[in-house]
Amino acid sequence: MTNPYQEAGVNIEAGYDAVERMKKHVRKTANRGVMGAIGGFGGMVDLSVYELAEPVLVAGTDGVGTKLLLAQEMNQHETIGIDCVAMCVNDVLAQGAKPILFLDYIATGKLDPIVVEQIVAGVAEGCVQAGAALVGGETAEMPDLYAENEYDLAGFTVGVAEKSQLIQADSIQEGDLLIGLPSTGIHSNGFSLVRSLFFKKYTFSLDASFSDYGIDHLGTTLLTPTKIYVNDVLPLLADHLIQGVAHITGGGFYENIPRMLPEHLQAEIHNGTWPVLPVFSLMQELGGYTSQQMFGIFNMGIGLVLAIRKENLEHVEALFAKANTPFYQIGVVKKRNGDSVVMKEEAE
Repeated sequence: MTNPYQEAGVNIEAGYDAVERMKKHVRKTANRGVMGAIGGFGGMVDLSVYELAEPVLVAGTDGVGTKLLLAQEMNQHETIGIDCVAMCVNDVLAQGAKPILFLDYIATGKLDPIVVEQIVAGVAEGCVQAGAALVGGETAEMPDLYAENEYDLAGFTVGVAEKSQLIQADSIQEGDLLIGLPSTGIHSNGFSLVRSLFFKKYTFSLDASFSDYGIDHLGTTLLTPTKIYVNDVLPLLADHLIQGVAHITGGGFYENIPRMLPEHLQAEIHNGTWPVLPVFSLMQELGGYTSQQMFGIFNMGIGLVLAIRKENLEHVEALFAKANTPFYQIGVVKKRNGDSVVMKEEAE
């Protein structure tokens, strides 16, 4: 007997196969509090195991954007799931929450169980790095909405925090120091411009190299997954050392740093106090962009900015040294006089 759903372009058997392939990756992400197994109608987590007096849930959702097109063109799907997790968990981390669960959504024109497994393997790896359990998700085959080899990927995470320990903008004070944690690359923002510059304006191939910039393979460099900062930041949160966090995503420094500041304060960023990654220097030269344009779009080598009290600097340095976490002192919080973010070429 023919299957009318399959005749319409949806392969149910491929969906079953994909789910079976996912299970071994999902099992690796289990953490305390997870209830039930993958395959139910909803994922469950027991909040009581976190022993919080006033637990607050912090939720975030995001996708990977047009970086997905590069993964599809290169037929390399193993790391794009890490990007999806990172974009979500870094956001809830910025509120002072520990990510505890994650769900993904994959939509495609034609379901290929092998490709889906590769994507979910990356999602699971991101969840392991973040300490979040992959408790569910959805894989949708929609042949009339996506081309056969196209897919989209999005995610959703929930973190938990003690209400009294949430990071609020009003806790930042004049004189607080700004600490930058390095990015691994472009992360997952600005790729419409990246693709336009490299592959439309200049028509480079994905395997192009730029020896002067230390780039051996352009495609590999662009696909470098987004850094997950959970394990770097949680020890500082536990010791109450962080006054503010900015996740540097789309909009760069100028849009994201003000999100952690009260209106009467500004961030003075000392440009030159950290190494700008070569891929950003290459893009700026090829595109003829100003520094202001670059800092208004990309992370420029800093993926997360922390505000801390000056008197806590030694404590923060010790924790980072213990974890072998690189960091840079990139600026200071001052009384606002003009724009909320001011770039200085040299530290004063």
